[in-house]
Amino acid sequence: MWDRLILRFYSSIRKMLPEVVFVLGAPGAGKGTQCSLISKEFDFVHLSAGDLLREERQRPGSEYGEMIEEKIRNGEIVPVEVTCSLIDKAMQKSGKTRFLIDGFPRNKDNLDGWQRVMTDKTKLLFVLFFECSRDLCTERCLGRGAAGSGRSDDNLKSLEKRFNTYINDTLPIINHYDHQGLVQRINSEVGPQEVFEDVKKVFNDVGIHRISN
Repeated sequence: MWDRLILRFYSSIRKMLPEVVFVLGAPGAGKGTQCSLISKEFDFVHLSAGDLLREERQRPGSEYGEMIEEKIRNGEIVPVEVTCSLIDKAMQKSGKTRFLIDGFPRNKDNLDGWQRVMTDKTKLLFVLFFECSRDLCTERCLGRGAAGSGRSDDNLKSLEKRFNTYINDTLPIINHYDHQGLVQRINSEVGPQEVFEDVKKVFNDVGIHRISN
């Protein structure tokens, strides 16, 4: 009897945990654009790991600012303790319960850190993976840089390093979740609205529907 009660208790706590969707894909695959559309349609909070790191880098007095700048410029991955801490703080600050975590986890260290620090605090719904060719992603990023994105990594030299990081470090993470049946693949080589139609189907299929106005 007590075993059943304890199991029911922990099950109820699990249901109350913040729900998370990891959003992954190559640089320029359209993650940010789709996250913005998902946020409006389904009332998810969009947390970009990259944006959180860039904000921390610019925060006056940040002990991590210089290190973050160097890592971003070189297309390298910031230590997981820093990234997880920033994500956790942003989740708590939002006061919401559903989150899109964009650009994370990007490598095994990220994955191990998340599992160590955040798994018991959150419920992972699935991984949204945007598939797009390297040539098209590069074209998009360079166009974004030319249009004045203000990002220090939207240039050809940084992009080459970022793609190497993506291929060597991030794709194995996607494969890890794929083996668990958690990856939802989306072709992001078409227009944003066409991509979003496929995204909506994924959310609807797992029981998440449009918020009523």
